Amino acid sequence: MHRDEFWALIEGSAAVAADPDERLAWLTDRLAERPVGDVVDFAVRLDELRGLVDTWRHWGAALLICGGLCSDDGFHYFQAWLVGLGRAVFERVADDPDALADVPQVRRLAGRGPREWAEDEWPEWECLDYVADEAYERITGEEGLDEAVEARGRELSSSPDPIDERWDLDDRVELARRYPRLAALFPLPGRGRESVWETARP
Repeated sequence: MHRDEFWALIEGSAAVAADPDERLAWLTDRLAERPVGDVVDFAVRLDELRGLVDTWRHWGAALLICGGLCSDDGFHYFQAWLVGLGRAVFERVADDPDALADVPQVRRLAGRGPREWAEDEWPEWECLDYVADEAYERITGEEGLDEAVEARGRELSSSPDPIDERWDLDDRVELARRYPRLAALFPLPGRGRESVWETARP
């Protein structure tokens, strides 16, 4: 499965359903109809794309959007959510995280605190990681996707491991400088009061 085929599946799921769970079911069904090698390829393609946005630059943007509520797991699921936005948006955001300010799904969150968001509004898609596992089990009747991937000399990521130089994610001036459009949509918490920003950073 080439990357074009991977993106066709991701975008095909969005075309048939808006609900994340329905998209996951559709993806799993489509993958389970293909050769098992394609299922392994799907997992590898997802992992490769995740690596392109596994950076402190993208983690800072996620923290800004989520008001500081973006732990290791949260950022891992955020990466999968970025993939779910489709190829054009993903590639634009991979190059410039501040471009998230133009994404309708992000703009709809502005002006409301995270505790006001509906569950399906959160910028995370944890269960995308499980699609290939389930399809693999349907085809083979057993677990073993991780071993199949490892046989190709690759290990799937299970948590963030940013590839760029870390910077001070608590520096509000730096955050506003790096993400001017996102900072306009999601104002930073004030310095003079305790907030989730102080306790939920990575």
